[in-house]
Amino acid sequence: GASRPRRRGGASRVARGNVKFLVLAVGHKMPNWIGAGFNEYARRMPRALPVELKEIKPAVRGGAGDKTVLQWLAAEAERIRAALPAQCFRVVLDERGKPCSTSDFARHIERWKQNGRDVAFVIGGADGTARELQQHADLLLSLSPLTLPHGLCRIVLAEQLYRAVSLLAGHPYH
Repeated sequence: GASRPRRRGGASRVARGNVKFLVLAVGHKMPNWIGAGFNEYARRMPRALPVELKEIKPAVRGGAGDKTVLQWLAAEAERIRAALPAQCFRVVLDERGKPCSTSDFARHIERWKQNGRDVAFVIGGADGTARELQQHADLLLSLSPLTLPHGLCRIVLAEQLYRAVSLLAGHPYH
């Protein structure tokens, strides 16, 4: 395979432990407080572990020739796949996913840093995510056994990323 480009001074990305977290969230036109909440925690992240949000346009629901939920999910899955970076570790968030404490989440982050692969978190829309996306995920993760509004998931995920990274750094925020 192709070799990974090296950074200045010959230090590879893996050696530095830099990982980018990308949040792919179906939905747009969220209330201002959702963006403010997400941005508050994203800006607190260390430079070596940035968090970026990319909104995925939801499938159009309703109207003449109404499509099925499976067709909506398939359309959204196609948009999500198109936005996924190559070679990233894929985490699909779902209430039926693996439960995870903050300490467990911190251990995941530590492994991701060691592996040097960027991580993409997928937050589905109103109807969740397509089964195919869940089956091809590297990790199917639950933030809570509760069903959370997908906008609120953005904030909870950003806060938990910050909390877990703080825990790894030995800060009292945990």
